[in-house]
Amino acid sequence: MDKELEHSFVSELERNQNIVHKVCRLYTSSPDEHNDLFQEITIQLWKAYPKFRGEAKFSTWMYRVALNTAITLYRKSKTTIRTQGYENVLSNLKASEYNDEEEQQLKLMYDAIKQLSDVEKALIFLYLEDKNYKEISDTLGISEVNARVKMNRIKLKLRTILNP
Repeated sequence: MDKELEHSFVSELERNQNIVHKVCRLYTSSPDEHNDLFQEITIQLWKAYPKFRGEAKFSTWMYRVALNTAITLYRKSKTTIRTQGYENVLSNLKASEYNDEEEQQLKLMYDAIKQLSDVEKALIFLYLEDKNYKEISDTLGISEVNARVKMNRIKLKLRTILNP
């Protein structure tokens, strides 16, 4: 690969690496697993980068590669990459940002999200990242209508879990 392509890839990766870290937090439960998954996603991004045509934003393409890699590895070896308990995500939030009631509601929501399937977690992750349905559909490789339908089903599922 030429130096210009390499420089372009490294620059884009550095600018958007938080996307990969967020996906890693969603699908891992320890720092070692996080680092392993981050490395695997980076490798897959590097392998696929020469084929990146720029038809979508780099960040959208990156979400797609990262989520697909994480889901594939999760399905191959559930003992190696486990879906993370959202306690770590909650612990990263500053306690002063939320009162006790809000923290309890967040914990309940994250516990409910843990019960979703891999694809449902990916969809809710993108939704919570404030991605619109077009971006979600591009990232997950589904139609915009399908993304909306799935999201509505996920919302109903979460309501059922939270209010049995």
